Amino acid sequence: MSVVTLQIGQCGNQVGGQLFSGLVEDVNTKLSQTNLGQRANSDYTDEVLERFFHCPEKPGQLPQARAVMVDMEPKAIAQTCLEAKKSGLWMYPPKQQFWQQRGSGNNWAHGFKVHGPAAEEKIFGMIQTEAEKCDNVSGFLTFMSLAGGTGSGVGAFITQCLKDEFPHAFLLNQVVWPYSLGEVIVQNYNAVLTLSHLYQSADAVLIMENDQLHKICTQLLNIKKLGFKDINKVICHKLLGVLLPAVTEKYPGINSSNSLGVMLEHLVPCPSYKLLTVKNIPQMSDTSKDFSVFQWQGLIKHLRQMLIANAAMEEGIDWQVKLEDSRRSLANTLILRGRDLDTVDTSSFSDPRLYPPWVPSDSRLSVYTQPRVFSSYEKCATLVSNNKSPIYSLNSVIDKAWNMFSSRAYTHLYVKHGLTEEDFVDSFVTLEQVVANYKSV
Repeated sequence: MSVVTLQIGQCGNQVGGQLFSGLVEDVNTKLSQTNLGQRANSDYTDEVLERFFHCPEKPGQLPQARAVMVDMEPKAIAQTCLEAKKSGLWMYPPKQQFWQQRGSGNNWAHGFKVHGPAAEEKIFGMIQTEAEKCDNVSGFLTFMSLAGGTGSGVGAFITQCLKDEFPHAFLLNQVVWPYSLGEVIVQNYNAVLTLSHLYQSADAVLIMENDQLHKICTQLLNIKKLGFKDINKVICHKLLGVLLPAVTEKYPGINSSNSLGVMLEHLVPCPSYKLLTVKNIPQMSDTSKDFSVFQWQGLIKHLRQMLIANAAMEEGIDWQVKLEDSRRSLANTLILRGRDLDTVDTSSFSDPRLYPPWVPSDSRLSVYTQPRVFSSYEKCATLVSNNKSPIYSLNSVIDKAWNMFSSRAYTHLYVKHGLTEEDFVDSFVTLEQVVANYKSV
């Protein structure tokens, strides 16, 4: 069950490149450090490669990422491809990159109305080529940002077209939420327009907030000189915890693996609720790993409180937030990796108080396990949740965008590329309904 990735814009290409590097690094972990026998480790490696890479039949050729790269400027794509080639371990497929010489100017309408339609035929030729390399396509995973013009505008356009071209494939969009204090003056417009369109096309939207990622880097990982690469590594650590192979007893047999489709079917039980978040534990600098010992009981307890208090990391969790005050979940997926999995008690995540009363008990929690050690952590847990927590940031973005729109600030930049004021209003209405739906949970 292979996944085709789409890397769109500067952010999307950088995150995608970091993810594939992380996948290869995991596959090439020394056998002595994996906690698996040789046969089991070989099966795991084969599954990772089949899921995310195309392996040429000729010996000596490098695995090729199942990826299509799109940007309206060449710099990010060229740099990402070069870094992959320099690793000597993997590469991007040749002729699966689309770029132009001029960006979208941080303008969603320029990306959605101009660049996207102009490039549609070439981009979808590449996507079709990549899909045909797969024996079985589980779905599409798209990396993009919400603040800029290409990632958000072209990304929303491609997602919309993907739904038309591949109506039965699962679509997961991983989006990077802009800093609340602002990167781009029109970022709130771009975010509102992107999210409203993704909500109509994608099966799920996986949110990574820059403010939270920044806090993890500076407070938890103790990074002094923070750059985008550090933030991208945190994003990809979370994604790897979700996407690397694991199994569940809930779906015995052919569907036991954490394929994209199986996870999304559980996490998005209703198309009105598509916002997903990821929390993981532990996460620390490499120098701290050798001096830390973890027990499953403590990890599960802390991760549950992170869910209840909507904490981005285990450090500084507000233990005063009680279960009754928690942001209710529609569904949770818990993925456990490492040693002593038979000793883990996950019943606290099945507590009915975490969920609305109308969610069936067998639809609340799915648990996946993988005995292979991940990222040098002997025990680690990742939680993917569909709950109310994203609507607070969403509300803030809507309010800021509406305040600008009420005075028609900068709207002329969008109108000149074919967007109308009615399009803005439709986007506000769509997202306000999303907020209202989640508030009713």
